Amino acid sequence: MKELDDELWKLGIPAKTKHNEVAPAQHELAPIFENANRAIDHNLLTMEKMRLIASHHGLVCLQHEKPFEGINGSGKHDNWSLSAGGRNLLEPGDNPMENLRFLVFLTCVIEAVDEYQELLRMSVASAGNDHRLGANEAPPAIVSIFLGSELSAIVDALVNDHESEYESADKVAMDLGVSVLPAVLKDNTDRNRTSPFAFTGNKFEFRMPGSSQNLSEANTILNTAVSKSLKDFADAMQGLQGEAFEKAALAHIKQLLKDHARIIFDGNGYSSEWEEEAARRGLANHRNTADAMPALISQKSIDLFEEFGILNETEVRSRYEVKLEKYNKLINIEARTCKRMVRQLYLPAIADYAAEVAENIWKVKSVLEDADLSPQEHILAKLNAGIKAIDDLLIELDETHHRVRAIPDQQECANENASKVVPLMNALRAEVDALEIVVGANHWPVPSYNAILFYA
Repeated sequence: MKELDDELWKLGIPAKTKHNEVAPAQHELAPIFENANRAIDHNLLTMEKMRLIASHHGLVCLQHEKPFEGINGSGKHDNWSLSAGGRNLLEPGDNPMENLRFLVFLTCVIEAVDEYQELLRMSVASAGNDHRLGANEAPPAIVSIFLGSELSAIVDALVNDHESEYESADKVAMDLGVSVLPAVLKDNTDRNRTSPFAFTGNKFEFRMPGSSQNLSEANTILNTAVSKSLKDFADAMQGLQGEAFEKAALAHIKQLLKDHARIIFDGNGYSSEWEEEAARRGLANHRNTADAMPALISQKSIDLFEEFGILNETEVRSRYEVKLEKYNKLINIEARTCKRMVRQLYLPAIADYAAEVAENIWKVKSVLEDADLSPQEHILAKLNAGIKAIDDLLIELDETHHRVRAIPDQQECANENASKVVPLMNALRAEVDALEIVVGANHWPVPSYNAILFYA
């Protein structure tokens, strides 16, 4: 990590935070906040340097989102804000007019994330991230916004027209009228790790992107969606000044918050209750890439990109096809690798160990005819049952994989990969994993979790 730090600073990349993460051999690195274009370039250079420096030490830097089942995956936190004239527009500020400006920008972000939640979900969709979202230390696939206790109370007061009853976190009653908006505490937020899009003091933290991802697409979509909300807000305020502007702005803020409050959620994003609640609110829940991709070519998305001159319809559709093709090719590679490993590594190893157990049973019986060998026989029966289950799933996966590969339509192929091929690979993997703790360590053909993570 020290060598990486030195190399990054040589390139002008302001790496700062470096610490161990939750899983063994998992680390976090964060640069100092900077311009989005430059930050994305620096992020890509950082990824390249991580892979290269790891190889210098005989290591491999894994940037796959979920390389190990049951162990924390890897992702990126996209810290995002807006600035103008060197001033952070998501800084709550210390006086009423600054707070009004802050509430305008906060509200427009809330509206944008709600209106284009499916497009944001699509922007982080990938074969690897499908394994990560909703798993250990990663946000769920349902997009929602976490505001923290202070901002949530302000939003609730505005939505319910209870401004005069609002109390700040330090229990001082304040009137939320235009002339005396409260001084919002800068960082009165807790660290809700289950939130996909969280306000953290003076910025939002988009926590859904995967570790292998280029963040330019997610930021383009976020910037464009917020631009749409800001443009609509500016159009509604056209020609208003002074007190008339303030009253109209606050009224518009209230209406937008009432219309989009469903996207705000400060609770546990992992809970089954949240899935049910999100469905009641009408929030999208696209669990995999195949489900998420159609949002890119919806008329609503195409209209958004065209309105701001970002992409025309042809360019949008070409990106949709490329992303689908990449997903299908990755699943194809994974399926072929899965089948090859089972055929050439796992089945032979399990069969060899079963033969060794059978031979031991025979040898003991030849000496002690009345010996109780039920434990060994139980192990042998478990191995044979496992071999049969693995072989059955391998045949089913092979047939399904070949059928799906032949589907010409990329979206239909992706749908089948997500609903048929991936579940079969998961089922096959589960059967193999179940025998890892049964087969003798000297027979197992790949490093165990203990060997990989703990060198044991």
